[in-house]
Amino acid sequence: MKPPVVNLNPEEMPREWYNILPDLPRPLDPPINPATKEPLPPQALEVLFAKELVRQEVSDQRRIPIPEEVVQAYYAIGRPTPLRRATRLEKYLNTPAKIYYKCEYVNVVGSHKPNTAIAQAYYNMVEGTKGLTTETGAGQWGSALALGCAFFKMKCKVFMTRSSYLSKPYRKVLMQLFGAEVYPSPSDQTDFGRKMLEQDSNHPGSLGIAISEAIETAVKTGMKYSLGSVLNHVLLHQTIVGQEAMKQLQMLDEKPDYVVGCIGGGSNYAGLAYPFMREKLAGRLDAEFIAVEPKAVPSTTKGKYMYDFGDTAEMTPMLKMYTVGHKFFTPPIHAGGLRYHGKAPTLSLLVHEGYIRSVAYHQREVFEAGRIFAENEGLVPAPETNHAIKAAIDIALECKKNNEEKVILFNMSGHGLLDLQGYAEYLEGKLVDYEPSQILV
Repeated sequence: MKPPVVNLNPEEMPREWYNILPDLPRPLDPPINPATKEPLPPQALEVLFAKELVRQEVSDQRRIPIPEEVVQAYYAIGRPTPLRRATRLEKYLNTPAKIYYKCEYVNVVGSHKPNTAIAQAYYNMVEGTKGLTTETGAGQWGSALALGCAFFKMKCKVFMTRSSYLSKPYRKVLMQLFGAEVYPSPSDQTDFGRKMLEQDSNHPGSLGIAISEAIETAVKTGMKYSLGSVLNHVLLHQTIVGQEAMKQLQMLDEKPDYVVGCIGGGSNYAGLAYPFMREKLAGRLDAEFIAVEPKAVPSTTKGKYMYDFGDTAEMTPMLKMYTVGHKFFTPPIHAGGLRYHGKAPTLSLLVHEGYIRSVAYHQREVFEAGRIFAENEGLVPAPETNHAIKAAIDIALECKKNNEEKVILFNMSGHGLLDLQGYAEYLEGKLVDYEPSQILV
């Protein structure tokens, strides 16, 4: 048997990000101004984002060089990351399938999020930004941006969804160790947060509300805003994951038959999938792409493909995406990074055009998949990642039924060592499956 782990040397790490925009099956629908319903000129985004990030957002350049300062920071957090084969899980499932996973948890934050957080902090630092505001669900993104800001000596303010703020206290500690200010959202720090608290003093929060608070703070303080998913430049930075995975599979003389990942806004799955999707779009790869979301927030499985706001307070431009409605009440599932009402426009287009298939699972069944993975592979996955693991297990069992030796690749997007409260509830039989609230589209 080939080795269960494949490492790249530092000099083999990609030096460019891959931009999927030129290779999409049709042009991406532009953001629109909600007041005029006309396409929004890219320059309008410079109020919130660094100019270089706005340039990347609409770039038709297929390859974008990674600055040397970002390369060095990637080295500092452990890139390139390993690719592992889940041989023990395969044996447990008694499947002929081969299951590979990209290890994006091997950094202090414990997730894929630093790949874009470091890049965004760097570009803002170069342009003289005094600080960044952002939202976070489970805390992986907030931790990553806090780290990026610490690397480049910038202030950072994070609005963390209240349900995660209360159930994942050590994420808050990690952000504070990196020098960030952290507030439970909805908070008393913003006009919109106070409005939400007046309606419900125990509001669990949502990514849509936290985005609104972060944007309001950025506008009022002269800071810039940083987003951890959804937008094109964010997904662009994550493609270092898929490019590394492609090199590692080539070293094993393997090609994936299935490319799997969980989706909240879409960054971790796009980061793994888009370099492989390029090959599929060019006719060089015959693989199935499967995106996994929670049944509690079923944007791509029950939502609509339409223009919608990216936040609850309607402060963002409108994006063409799959959405359950920007005022949708997102139940307080432990996979806080998946509690978002919409999906990335590029990912949504690929789902709508039939290049990506989406599936949805309940909370208890994905935690059971996480337990199986932990017992067999010796790693505790994040609740978000458990969705991808559940799909990989289902595919592997289907391969067993059909006696097919397929190659399954998924993104191990984060570890769950700071998410043990959810596992405690699962083990104690207290974990709840939430049906989605009213879909507002």
